[in-house]
Amino acid sequence: MSGDWIFIDWAAGLSKKGEVSFEQLLLARSLETMALCANIADDKDAATQYNTLAADMRKKLFDIYWNDQQQALVHSRVNGKQTENVTRYANMFSIFFDYFNQQQKEQVKTSVLLNDNIQKIITPYMRFYELEALCAMGEQNYVLKEMKDYWGGMLKLGATSFWEEYNPAKQGAEHYAMYGREFGKSLCHAWGASPLYLLGKYYLGVKPTAPGYEKYVVEPNLGGLEWMQGKVPTPDGDIELYVSKEQVKVKGAAGTGVLKLSSKSKPVCNEGTVIEKGNAMYELQIDKGKSYTVQYEL
Repeated sequence: MSGDWIFIDWAAGLSKKGEVSFEQLLLARSLETMALCANIADDKDAATQYNTLAADMRKKLFDIYWNDQQQALVHSRVNGKQTENVTRYANMFSIFFDYFNQQQKEQVKTSVLLNDNIQKIITPYMRFYELEALCAMGEQNYVLKEMKDYWGGMLKLGATSFWEEYNPAKQGAEHYAMYGREFGKSLCHAWGASPLYLLGKYYLGVKPTAPGYEKYVVEPNLGGLEWMQGKVPTPDGDIELYVSKEQVKVKGAAGTGVLKLSSKSKPVCNEGTVIEKGNAMYELQIDKGKSYTVQYEL
């Protein structure tokens, strides 16, 4: 209906006019998900229908919103024409939806995600997606700094849990206002705790490759840290990990894992066999419940 608001995030200055690229992108992903569900339900006709609709939506998404000069998807289309406004939302989701080719990913990383002239995101919830997109592009060092500055900024102001919205530019009691109310903001917003997820998946690097962690990979990335230690929960117990610049200690839990490491020389492990994969990459199989200590050169 005329005047309806396509809500994306709490941010000033987002136009309410025309067709919003982020909405179209989520529709394309929803159609792909419906095709996946149809395949699981063995409904081949529905799967074909949803895949066809999804492919059509993705083509239209790029035909209508991609701008070569801006090197990004623009925010919206009004009266059949692209607007000049570029926001982070559709662009960062397109990275980890894998909608961009590699060249477009690199362009968007520079022109949008690492560009301070593009309107910043001020909710911890939505910042998660931005930082995950950057982690997926190998920018762990940059993301670590952002986590320390942004979530650390809340902690320095006395936060004991993360907030619904945090804008570092605000002062004093301004931080607690929202929804037109002086103290209207949630100060215990569960959706703001995303560093936990990012640290587990992209720094400790533990990722399932089969349901229930029956298979998984461990690909640690210190991201500028001297060392890190943590546990990632699975249905069959915790995968435990300690990583420094010289050593990795890992204890497996569910299923079978693979530790992937980049090392200047072949890593040494007395508990298992390290296999060379080429390009200074090595792998070690992690069996259920067993512990391994690996010496390597970062």
